[in-house]
Formats: sequence, C-alpha cells, structure tokens
Amino acid sequence: MEEKVSFDIRYSQMEDFHPLHAWLSDPATHIWFPPSIPREIEEFAKNWIGFSRFRSSLTATAQGVPVAVGTLFLLPYKKVAHQCSFYLVVAPEMRRKGVGSSMVKNLLNLAQNYFHFESVYADVYEGCPLLPLLEKKFSFQQIDYQERFVKNPTGYLARIIVEHTF
Repeated sequence: MEEKVSFDIRYSQMEDFHPLHAWLSDPATHIWFPPSIPREIEEFAKNWIGFSRFRSSLTATAQGVPVAVGTLFLLPYKKVAHQCSFYLVVAPEMRRKGVGSSMVKNLLNLAQNYFHFESVYADVYEGCPLLPLLEKKFSFQQIDYQERFVKNPTGYLARIIVEHTF
C-alpha cells in the first residue's frame, strides 16, 4: 500500500454522477464493470448514482473533490430485502491509498446498521484488484464462479461472486 491520504466520506449526491461517469469511462477502469460502450456507461452511472436518493451510496472526497463512490444496490422486493450487492470505484490517482478499504468498511457498516442486511455481495471479474481486498481484509467468501462470463478485447474473464455475512 502506498501512502495514506486525507479524505472524508459523505452520502453521495446526484452531482457525483460526473466524476463517477468519468471514472467508468476510463478503459482501464470500465473493464471491471458490465457496460462497455458510452451509452451503456452513461446509463449504468445514472442508475448507480440514482441510489443516492435512498442514502445507500457513499462518496469519498479529498479537499472537497469526489475520489470514490460506493453504492449498496437495494432490492425492491420484500422477500429478498435482507441482502444487497454493491459496486465501488476509486479514482485512479487515489488507488492503493486506503480509500477503497475505508469505503468498504463504511458500506458494510451502512448495510448492517442502517439497512439491517444479513449479507452483502459483490460481483467482480477475474483479476479485479478489489477481490483480494474483499477476501483478505473483509472476509468475503466466494459463493459462485462462472467461467467466460464477460468478453473483453483481450479475451474472456470469469465472474466471481463473493459474499460477506453479518
């Protein structure tokens, strides 16, 4: 891990769409997320930041500028509302500085203590740099593995679903 940086975490706002969209549009970042073309990326980012109205999305800021967005994707059906998935993206220049770890910690706290979820899961692709953090530091357990799930310009990647239970 590189040097630690100073940052704050707050509830996300609709204005956080712009940096979120920019990060997801970066080819080095969007390989880890489902959309791949500009129209898909824009819709994905709109849907993602839309959860801010339910206070299930957090934004890390450094000197008032967004540097990460993490969101619990709430399910609308009562019988499955005891769990959720989440996505997290950190600005490229802020990676490996403790921002991602802090965001995961705060998202898990929000999931457990505000929404009272029993579990949280993440859907990541093979090789995603978030996976070791989730498994080693936050005790996420692999619950599914699907080969050849996503096709990138460099080939296929597997989808790995990991879960944290409270």
